[in-house]
Amino acid sequence: MTVPGEFGPSPDLAEDSGVVRCGFVAIAGRPNVGKSTLLNRLLGQKLAITSHKAQTTRHAILGIKTGHASQAIYVDTPGIHQRGHAALSRYLNRTARASITEVDLVLFVVEALRFTAEDAEALRTIAEVEAKAIAVINKIDRVEEKTRLLPYLQELSVRYPFRDLIPVCATKGDQVDRLEATVMEALPPREAFFPSDQLTDRPERFFAAELLREQLTRRYGDELPYCTTVQIERFEERDGRYRVHALIWVERPGQKAIIIGDRGQALKAAATRARLEMQEMFGCPVHLETWVKVKKSWSSDETALRSLGYPDT
Repeated sequence: MTVPGEFGPSPDLAEDSGVVRCGFVAIAGRPNVGKSTLLNRLLGQKLAITSHKAQTTRHAILGIKTGHASQAIYVDTPGIHQRGHAALSRYLNRTARASITEVDLVLFVVEALRFTAEDAEALRTIAEVEAKAIAVINKIDRVEEKTRLLPYLQELSVRYPFRDLIPVCATKGDQVDRLEATVMEALPPREAFFPSDQLTDRPERFFAAELLREQLTRRYGDELPYCTTVQIERFEERDGRYRVHALIWVERPGQKAIIIGDRGQALKAAATRARLEMQEMFGCPVHLETWVKVKKSWSSDETALRSLGYPDT
């Protein structure tokens, strides 16, 4: 972002921007294939939170990249999955499917040399809307014998009429420039939707919650993050500093105790790291206060989900 505090869309389009191609590009696939890492690499800065845990991404996030003569509006999506039947799982799948509909292009991200049932489910979703798509084969740095990629690419090309198949390493940036150039060429002729200096349509309040949830997801056990969500109770600017009051919701008292830790040290460590991440993103000092509360079975309750910032899609 170029101006701290200005995340939302501007009512004025940059008519003299020189952009002649513009479109929406959904980044889709199963969980844990590196979709959010790819978004951050394409944008050249961190926007989406990441972790090694599945279902870290819970919302569709717009990341806007304006080039010399084109503007790609990337949409990071939750991983399409077959795990669990809780309300939260259904919400994530609905959000991902809704994001794929009516975009100009889909980046179907898979992990090199792997194709699971959830990959197939994600590809079926793309096929249902007959989306124009590019296959992005991620994590090629883990493939020691590169010759093994060729039959894998051939297999993918049979599964769907992709416009192109591009192996990349999102964490290191390998071949991401080629992917970006291919995306820009595929965008339809159209003027820019957003000003050239705008990065996203989400407000700082949203990213404050995401950055705190990222630390909780990274720091605790395999199952606890899925029972945890963050709600910003208050977000205000005062004397050049952001004051953020955040509620961390869990489903059971035992989970609350784990989040807080001995004498509050675990929560203090997570909150401190989140605050530093907020300061880097927002470009100003941040005062963060956190509380942990219990809302029984919130992830299985549609009404509770809506109250905690997971709207109907």
